[in-house]
Amino acid sequence: VLTRTCGKILDRQTMKRPIGKRVTIQDEKLRGSIHILILEGYHLSPSQENQAQHVEIGAMAERMGVTISFATAAKVVGHMPVEGNTQPFGLLNGGASMALAETLGSIGAHLHVGPTRSVVGIDINGTHHRSATSGIVTGTATPLSLGRTIAVYEIVVTDEREKRLCTARLTCLLRDLH
Repeated sequence: VLTRTCGKILDRQTMKRPIGKRVTIQDEKLRGSIHILILEGYHLSPSQENQAQHVEIGAMAERMGVTISFATAAKVVGHMPVEGNTQPFGLLNGGASMALAETLGSIGAHLHVGPTRSVVGIDINGTHHRSATSGIVTGTATPLSLGRTIAVYEIVVTDEREKRLCTARLTCLLRDLH
């Protein structure tokens, strides 16, 4: 199984495409085409599929222009414009990078525990490596540890040239809803 779209499972027997290649599939239900990357032997469960269109980012992240392009417990990718998120000297505000980092890590932790548990950030720290003055920054959150009560994510924020701007680490407490 490679991917799921509109309830239809696509597999290598029906695709007959080379492994590791991006392909375009016409789908009448979508009234257009979708792009997938063929991966041999990779099975996606519903919890591993991209949940980007289903996640809530919160009011602050919305005001900052944050968008999510990919979201699973194993990886969350989001984007934020530099414009509107600068400090008085025209550089991307370090607090904006940290807010992006906390948003992405919290989304990953929430996808890890599911809807029956809550996620509370208990520690965040970051190192700012360089500045940005324009464009879009991208944050990628990946888990360092996913446990029953604690989730730890590393978040790397890069500029459009893929130069690292910030490295952050977020620790979340995972709690049962009462």
